[in-house]
Amino acid sequence: MGIKSFQGARKNQQIVDDIPVKVSDYMSTELITFRPEQSMEEAVDSLINQRISGGPVVNDKNELIGMISEGDCIKHISDSRYYNMPMKDNLIENCMVKNVETIDGDMNIFDAANKFLNEKRRRFPIVKDGKLVGQISQKDILKATIKMKSQNWKR
Repeated sequence: MGIKSFQGARKNQQIVDDIPVKVSDYMSTELITFRPEQSMEEAVDSLINQRISGGPVVNDKNELIGMISEGDCIKHISDSRYYNMPMKDNLIENCMVKNVETIDGDMNIFDAANKFLNEKRRRFPIVKDGKLVGQISQKDILKATIKMKSQNWKR
């Protein structure tokens, strides 16, 4: 005698096709940005008060020119103490990372997740027509997977 299933007939699972999977659908667009002429002391204050670990540095035209992070600030603090230089005299433009890797807003969210794994970064800025339009973080990737409810990985 065979095993009987008391769960009833299986329902066909519906695959939802309207769930967005592009980086631009999940990126943050209201960013805390920094200016190259700001002091490092201001950068540290902003990072602490805004509870962020870093952010893009833009010029007056909102063009991405660098990134500043907690690590950059810690390095600056260490150097300024070692060389006995006041922290307020140094500007973000002297401490920021200038060669910034970006992600295309049209990139698939899963490809972006893979890029995070390979590049060991916390965030990637998104630039369109030379202007900063957003930023995607590892947390944004996690939020996207929760929104998709991990049901359809075939994209």
